[in-house]
Amino acid sequence: MKPVRTAARAMLGAIFVVSGVRVVLDPDSKVTAAKRVTDKMAPMIERVDPRLPTDARDLVRAKAASDVVAGLLLASGRLTRPAAVALAAGLVPTTFAGHPFWSYPQPQRAQHQTDFLKNLGLLGGLLLAAVDTQGKPGIGYRTSHAVDRSQRSVRRAVRTARREAKIATVTAAAARKIPG
Repeated sequence: MKPVRTAARAMLGAIFVVSGVRVVLDPDSKVTAAKRVTDKMAPMIERVDPRLPTDARDLVRAKAASDVVAGLLLASGRLTRPAAVALAAGLVPTTFAGHPFWSYPQPQRAQHQTDFLKNLGLLGGLLLAAVDTQGKPGIGYRTSHAVDRSQRSVRRAVRTARREAKIATVTAAAARKIPG
């Protein structure tokens, strides 16, 4: 399964790397579409920290740079789960800003609906990558089994201590009966 997993991550990450590099080099191509989302997000960003950029061009470039980094991490197999989460989080506003098929007339609606569904499929792949433990047990499984093992260990130690106390009691009683 490892070759399939490796190939799938590389294919999934490649689209974000390629499109991210294009946008970093020419952010103006996406600014008009991004303004639908960035204009609504700007007041929230300013409340979080006034030093953060709120300009649509800067936000588009920052998102594209994060796509390149996360796509490379996903494709290379390093920090795949956090990279997939970062890509998925960035894909949601990008999809709503870039492909609002419901606001277009019928001839244009079909292409935007197809692109929207394509991004929805990418989101599904990223969610699968985000929860993929690569065949190893997840944290929840390991934690619950560690608790079970420690509880068994404690019960075993209690039984051993009782048995040894009982043996010590019997031995002490027998030693008192021995003359001398």
